[in-house]
Amino acid sequence: MIFLLPKIDLVLAVLNNCPTSPRKMRLVTDMIKGMEVNRALDLLKFSSKEASRRVEKLLLSAIANWQAKNEGVRIEERNLFVKEAFVDQGRTLKRLSTAPQGRAYRIRKRSNHVTLILDSFSKEVEVENTTK
Repeated sequence: MIFLLPKIDLVLAVLNNCPTSPRKMRLVTDMIKGMEVNRALDLLKFSSKEASRRVEKLLLSAIANWQAKNEGVRIEERNLFVKEAFVDQGRTLKRLSTAPQGRAYRIRKRSNHVTLILDSFSKEVEVENTTK
């Protein structure tokens, strides 16, 4: 008989209506997928992309959510990593820009929703039942 320890380490943080195009945000979130949390923070801190500042703040929020859920446990012991990071398209604001000969061009100001899910490399404990 095998017993597995319950997993309570799954936490998520969501950023809604971020005024950046989803395509630009996906470039940043794809960089940190599957990465250990401290390494992801370092990568985001030194990235030149403007979207990385928002994702860094969201990652810090997810870490704070994990700490609130697991009081008295150190992050270094649990080995947190970014399990999933995905970007969905938010609302699009439509604006008009003047064009030659009395016409107008449409400008689409896109926004997005970012979701980060953190998990830990917890070691599952197997206990064998020797009684038959």
